Amino acid sequence: MDYQGDIIRPPSEAFSLILQVTTGCSHNRCTFCGAYRDKPFGIKPWQQIEHDIDYAATWSQGHTTLFLADGDALALPHAQLIALLHSIRHRLPWIRRVSAYATCQNVLAKSDEDLSEYRQLGLSRLYMGLETGHDPTLAAIAKGVDSAQMIEAGQRVRSAAIFLSVTCLLGIAGAEHSLDHAIATARVLSCMQPHQIAVLTLMLLPGTPLYRLARAGRFSLPAPGQLFQEMHCLLRHLESFRTQFHANHASNYFSLRGRLPKDRKSMLTTIEQALAGTLPLKPDPCRRL
Repeated sequence: MDYQGDIIRPPSEAFSLILQVTTGCSHNRCTFCGAYRDKPFGIKPWQQIEHDIDYAATWSQGHTTLFLADGDALALPHAQLIALLHSIRHRLPWIRRVSAYATCQNVLAKSDEDLSEYRQLGLSRLYMGLETGHDPTLAAIAKGVDSAQMIEAGQRVRSAAIFLSVTCLLGIAGAEHSLDHAIATARVLSCMQPHQIAVLTLMLLPGTPLYRLARAGRFSLPAPGQLFQEMHCLLRHLESFRTQFHANHASNYFSLRGRLPKDRKSMLTTIEQALAGTLPLKPDPCRRL
């Protein structure tokens, strides 16, 4: 398999076959993200993609799930993505789930018919980075879209019967707007109603614009207790729709996982224990992206 640069995938794709069809991220402007800053966006040559599928057909029959890397495979032109999904279905018939990252912009660039066709051909899960539903923060971190566009993209993915996993970032609005961010994010998630919510904690990465702002004293990362209050507020304000709620990423100070609405109370209790100082926390050296 041909892999160019570091390969990043969601935690739930740990055992998936990784097929790199693009390099980098077509947006690549988010001020907090350092994942693809050294990797220009590009679509890999079709011949190389076919070669990797041939390799997988011979050597990867133990995998039943497949993740399309890098940052947003949905940036592929419609005809090429259709050809890719046909090729996977024909040559890797044991694959039961194809997944990919998707930016809001690339979802909105596809028609409803496009999204439905992808689902019919096996693309059954998309991971979308909301980060925040707070419009001033979305603008500040250069996501390139507002909360209304995020809601539209999420609802259209769900309407296509594609499993939608949405990530949000504790701390992304800084200390000053922490609870504004939590309440606005809960509102947007309640409108989207994703199948899965993944909560990560912001870690300032050297080389990113947000890191430089923090070094210059123009951005203050909330203290751990404020981050816990933020998550408590987010969870409390979510409407009662059925979803998986995961805050068990390596960046988080403690792990939280459950199903809403049935596990809301127990998860709120766990956060309250963290706020009271009675819950063991992960040491900073053990927290990673």
